[in-house]
Amino acid sequence: MTPGSPLPRRAAGISGNGQWRQLNNHEVILMPDPWEYPWFAAWDLAFHCVTLAHIDPEFAKSQLVLLLRDWYMHPNGQIPAYEWNFSDVNPPVHAWAAIRVFELDGGTDFKFLARVFHRLLMDFTWWVENKDFGGNNLFEGGFMGLDNIAPLDRSAIPPGDGYLEQADSTAWMATYALDLLSMALRLAGNDDAYEDVATKFFEHFLTIAGATNNAGLWDEQDGYFYDVLHLVDGTDVPIRVKSLVGLIPLTAALSYDRQAVENLPDVKARAEWFLTNNPEYQSLFHIRDIGGVRHRLLAMVPPERVIRVLDNVFEEKGLLSDYGIRAVSAWHRDHPFSIRVGGVMASVDYEPAESTSYLFGGNSNWRGPIWMPLNALLVEALRSYDSLAPGDLTVEYPAGSGSRRTLAAAADDISHRLVSIFLPGPDGRRPVHGGYTLLATDPRWKNNIPFHEYFHGDTGAGLGAEHQTGWTALVAHLILTTRPTATRRDGDQ
Repeated sequence: MTPGSPLPRRAAGISGNGQWRQLNNHEVILMPDPWEYPWFAAWDLAFHCVTLAHIDPEFAKSQLVLLLRDWYMHPNGQIPAYEWNFSDVNPPVHAWAAIRVFELDGGTDFKFLARVFHRLLMDFTWWVENKDFGGNNLFEGGFMGLDNIAPLDRSAIPPGDGYLEQADSTAWMATYALDLLSMALRLAGNDDAYEDVATKFFEHFLTIAGATNNAGLWDEQDGYFYDVLHLVDGTDVPIRVKSLVGLIPLTAALSYDRQAVENLPDVKARAEWFLTNNPEYQSLFHIRDIGGVRHRLLAMVPPERVIRVLDNVFEEKGLLSDYGIRAVSAWHRDHPFSIRVGGVMASVDYEPAESTSYLFGGNSNWRGPIWMPLNALLVEALRSYDSLAPGDLTVEYPAGSGSRRTLAAAADDISHRLVSIFLPGPDGRRPVHGGYTLLATDPRWKNNIPFHEYFHGDTGAGLGAEHQTGWTALVAHLILTTRPTATRRDGDQ
């Protein structure tokens, strides 16, 4: 909308954005691409900015600030999702992106960090007030950007059938709390007024993480996190699909050293009091002394559970592809999951390329392909866990190989698998080109590397929007942040 323009006619079905009367898009916005996707999407933009910060950190910062301005953010604190439905909910990754951009810019622009932090306080509050159905620190965000990854449309379950508590939605909020805690700790180093809000997010993270670990989202038998559908008859039905949904809890991890709180007496004292008086949360707070420096890790998933989850993830006939982590385990190719809700049978299986599901208009493809942003977050999380006790946490990688690796080495190998999508193989062809011989072999084309929206779960072939350089450009961020001495499948070098 522009000032003075007529209001959207919601009643006539012309616009679903009528409640966003303050929104006025009139700036240069970093787009996924100018051809197939010439529109902004909030969580896409956050990922774009992390890669952009390696090149132009000032522009990256300005883009993150833009969506938080009064003429974008709703007065109630919600960040607009994308142009066809501002009110939809995307994973809240804005704070994560702001911290990464702050770090890549040298970690000195505290004015930028404070500016983003103050606005994100409003957005976090909006989430707590609108997406915690039972007031129990378990969140129901809807599809959360993962579209048709589940058998059900997670945004449209009729209230008469029940409600869904989501492993990923709750985990995103735990991560959000940690990101805001990280911001507050950095800002408190220059202004102790931020100590109060740092303790707020320390405590809020623990309550969210504690609720997740004790609410049936964790399946002890399977060693995995699942969504749980609470039916109106009181029955609880776990959605037993091995997918990225159950991996998002691993991303809720923050590692920091003692120095981060050494000069913050209020934060230190309050954290000690809270853990002493709420001992049930102590399993989420871990301390190790490394080289005389005390390291701390706040994590939604305790290290022992992380290893159990990863035992499921690192099966090459499951979630681990030659080209990264699949959205849905290949195991479901022969073992589809089905559920009956409201008299309707819904199911999900493994589809490595385009989906045959008609959820979200039949243009949603999260049932098997490889998506760069979620892989990048998982890689970062594995490194956070490893930093608590370098080399101590190991996992069989790949599962069944008999070889154990540190979590950092596993993270490096996943990065190399992702990067290999774009590199020539032994036959000289790049997996991204798939079966297109002209593109793969012609000297005029073979070195023109497209950045697709997502990638075939078995072959690495590029799929979806061909020019969508947005979040797939995170591959450059992975290259720049992977240990230079690591080589693919090299053990723990």
